[in-house]
Amino acid sequence: MAWLLQLFTQDSVPHSLLMIGLVVASGLTLGRLSLAGIQLGIAGVLFSGLIFGHFRLTINAQVMDFLREFGLVLFVYAIGLQVGPGFVSSFFRYGLRLNLLAAAVVVLGGLIAVLISRVGEIPMPVAVGLFSGATTNTPSLAAAQQMLGGLSGIGTETLKMPGLGYAVAYPFGIFGIILTMLLTKRLFRVDIADEADHFSVIQRQQAHVPIWKDFVVDNPNLNGLTVSQIQLFEDMNVVMTRIMHDGKVGLASHHSKLILGDTVRLVGEREHLEQLKMLIGHESDVDLQQVSTSLQTRRLIVTNKEAINQTIGKLCVMHGVTISRVHRPDVEFTPASSMHVHFGDELLVVGSPEALNAIETALGNSLEELNHPQVMPIFIGITLGILLGSWPLYLPGVSAAVKLGMAGGPLLMAILLSRIGNWGTMTWHLPKSSNIILKDIGIVLFLACVGLHSGDEFVKTLVNGDGVYWMAYAALITLLPLLIVAFVARLFFKLNFLSLCGLLAGSMTDPPALAFANNLNPSAAVSMAYATVYPLVMIMRIVAAQLIILLVI
Repeated sequence: MAWLLQLFTQDSVPHSLLMIGLVVASGLTLGRLSLAGIQLGIAGVLFSGLIFGHFRLTINAQVMDFLREFGLVLFVYAIGLQVGPGFVSSFFRYGLRLNLLAAAVVVLGGLIAVLISRVGEIPMPVAVGLFSGATTNTPSLAAAQQMLGGLSGIGTETLKMPGLGYAVAYPFGIFGIILTMLLTKRLFRVDIADEADHFSVIQRQQAHVPIWKDFVVDNPNLNGLTVSQIQLFEDMNVVMTRIMHDGKVGLASHHSKLILGDTVRLVGEREHLEQLKMLIGHESDVDLQQVSTSLQTRRLIVTNKEAINQTIGKLCVMHGVTISRVHRPDVEFTPASSMHVHFGDELLVVGSPEALNAIETALGNSLEELNHPQVMPIFIGITLGILLGSWPLYLPGVSAAVKLGMAGGPLLMAILLSRIGNWGTMTWHLPKSSNIILKDIGIVLFLACVGLHSGDEFVKTLVNGDGVYWMAYAALITLLPLLIVAFVARLFFKLNFLSLCGLLAGSMTDPPALAFANNLNPSAAVSMAYATVYPLVMIMRIVAAQLIILLVI
């Protein structure tokens, strides 16, 4: 058994891997334990690391630094790829007001953290850790530690402080969000069922999901015109997919002529179809899909490298089909003919069985290819992110050069690359399952190393130090911004309570709070608000933690 004792005590590569494996495995197990319905989740890895560190079961300092930074890069890069595609659309299309309210939660929390550091005489590294833990946001802790480590004159003990503050503040951070939801519900005497019904009514009125309608051509001004000659179709992103002439249904194209009495199927947003009804004619009682025997519809996924960046119009002409809808993450729309397809796009295609088979071959439609990530773009993106993060920036009023660092550089680069989508035949798309694995491996490595690094001071701080005061200050960082924003959103903006719960959970990027809010009512309001504010809040919290250190220390 001497070999086993050496494995646990001697500094070696197997020893380091063993310790990291034990910390992560036991931490994830700890995170699944439930107390009053609340779980630590992935943050359990941090507390497991603190326990191991307290008993001096740690690893080589240089190995620890590498694993922590490598885990941080993997995590923030995956986060950037996840939030990047929906960042702009979620901010402007789905809720400018929601994002501004969520941003207010972040700003107020940062200001309170700075204030308690000054008034309460708490070291700023601790305050920024409290800011991260009180808002249950691990990426901001990672960004703060990386920024702190890049400053000159920062000792080992100082680098432990953010992790200690985070660990002390985290438990109430989860509970505080839920408490705010319950207090708001009681204060405004909310009827959750009524809120859900009201939200459903509003959603139906504002829906942008493409629908189809069949119209009879009654307008004599359209007689003999081709589809391409009716500019309104292109302007409104409306697609004609079928046309019935003399009782026969065929595929519509840009060259199809409209004849009085023809029945046509249009696909687009409800509001646009209602407007075109006045131009074309009354709605038909005939369902063209039921009449047609030669045309079929099929959902096909773009996975063939040769099809990437081809236009919708070119694909339709080449294969004799009509593409009526495109589905991308979080959005479905009717495409313009000039729109380029991206890897992973799901296309709704209308055509004959032969034409559908041909375009399916051209597009790829391979779930195996879709779920198999390209490895090279991942490392190219990380490399570019590290270069960007290492680029010195000189800001007015700041004596030293500022760098985005290992957190900001890969995050920003991933967001930019995800917006580009494709670079020739190389795609920056990362399948959801691959993104989750990359993100989770990165964050557990980071949390394990932070816990091991800070564990020898945690119990001492909690029992004999200022841990109790830190908890009280952290509660202020959690509660005050949430209560202020909840009050303003409900009283002045009349925000739906379920949307408000999603906003509060999203402003803290907190899945346990999201799960609690979803249990209040199965309405989609909670998840939609959470997803709407999540990208902006995630970026703001990472930036805020770095700014607090940069501008205050």
